[in-house]
Amino acid sequence: MSESFDLIVLGAGSGGLAAAKRAASHGARVAIVEGDRVGGTCVIRGCVPKKLLVYGSAYRHLLDDAASYGWSFENVRRDPAALLANVRAEVDRLNTLHIGLLEAAGVALIRGWGRFCGPNAVEVSNAAGEVHHLTGERILIAVGGRPHRPEIPGAELGWVSDDMFLLESLPDSVVVVGAGFIACEFACILNGLGVKVTQLVRGDHLLRGFDREASKAVEEAMEAEGIDIRFAHSPAAITGSTPGDLFVSTQSGESLDCGGVLLATGRRPFLKGLNLEAAGVAIEGHRIPVDGDQTTNVPNIFAVGDVTDRICLTPVAVEEGRAFADTVYGDKPRRVDHALVASAVFSQPELSGVGLTEEEAIERCGADGIRVHRARFRPMSQALPARGPRVLLKLIVATASGKVLGAHMVGEHAAEIIQMAAIAIGMGATKADFDCTMALHPSVAEEFVTMAN
Repeated sequence: MSESFDLIVLGAGSGGLAAAKRAASHGARVAIVEGDRVGGTCVIRGCVPKKLLVYGSAYRHLLDDAASYGWSFENVRRDPAALLANVRAEVDRLNTLHIGLLEAAGVALIRGWGRFCGPNAVEVSNAAGEVHHLTGERILIAVGGRPHRPEIPGAELGWVSDDMFLLESLPDSVVVVGAGFIACEFACILNGLGVKVTQLVRGDHLLRGFDREASKAVEEAMEAEGIDIRFAHSPAAITGSTPGDLFVSTQSGESLDCGGVLLATGRRPFLKGLNLEAAGVAIEGHRIPVDGDQTTNVPNIFAVGDVTDRICLTPVAVEEGRAFADTVYGDKPRRVDHALVASAVFSQPELSGVGLTEEEAIERCGADGIRVHRARFRPMSQALPARGPRVLLKLIVATASGKVLGAHMVGEHAAEIIQMAAIAIGMGATKADFDCTMALHPSVAEEFVTMAN
């Protein structure tokens, strides 16, 4: 079977879906190729199911605090299997929803794995052995990334993040390997669901790239909740059987027994099988480099999202896909501004930030060129239980101009609050602008506008 399109999109994840639907809305004839489930990492095995697991695991804290608010419960039991099954059911619903949205947008969904046969040609093979030959005036690569397993003996015995959403039950103990947001989020999820967690961290701190003071606050809270974080520890090998009894040997000579190992050691662009050389698409290390218009070295081939390995976040991929479609098919040329992107870690407590971290601001402006305003206190929600981590709020301000360069928070609803702060910072707000904004009391967020000089 052979068909021709204005645009062929490889990958039905966040960036690919956004680009395909937007291009179709501008009148382009679009096909989207997907060998897995429609929705991509975010919907199927990432942001959405992970956040649902975060909500589920947080009930432990709510139940612990309930008595101080006059609620008592008897015979409370946890059922992670039910939570995992319900999350999968929601993912199924969203998968079906996204398929319907493609159909409503007039985008042809081609099932199977695509590979380049030339700069304008793609061959798609599916599980039934059928082969589709597609030609397109333009081709957009939006295949995303995949978890990376470390090259150690027995690595195949461990889980990667994708596997966590397929589990039907949880073991009594898990070793989490990694220090990034995926490692920390799952360490908190598992801990909240009653699993004993040991986290192995190669370096000396968690969450590289986030504000150090904020990441330290998360670390302290995780340890207070019973997560055993071991810095300067790396796995040397995994032995045993899975699922069941596993042993993690560390490079320092320890042996840790556990029921499962999560290898949260980063992600890489998913270039396998694309046959990029047939189209002449250049790669740089593990990524496809593009210019500000998402164009590769081949003028009619473009790439968006995690496959470019710039800022690997769902909203960034979505915006890149839409900007591409608006520029090429909508006669509305625009580029994505990657300079100010808010990010969050859905750990417990939650961390979120936008703009420069304190370390980045010092590097850029010098220690005398910035002022750091901070507030750290026990939130009102924890006043009666008198437990739990204190929240942290920070503003990084340029000394000369008073402009707010960054805002960071650790605590409940941090991501929701920072999303709003991002608007002000993006508009160039100063500390004086924050100061003259009326506080909304009693709230945690009001501290951002009441911090004393």
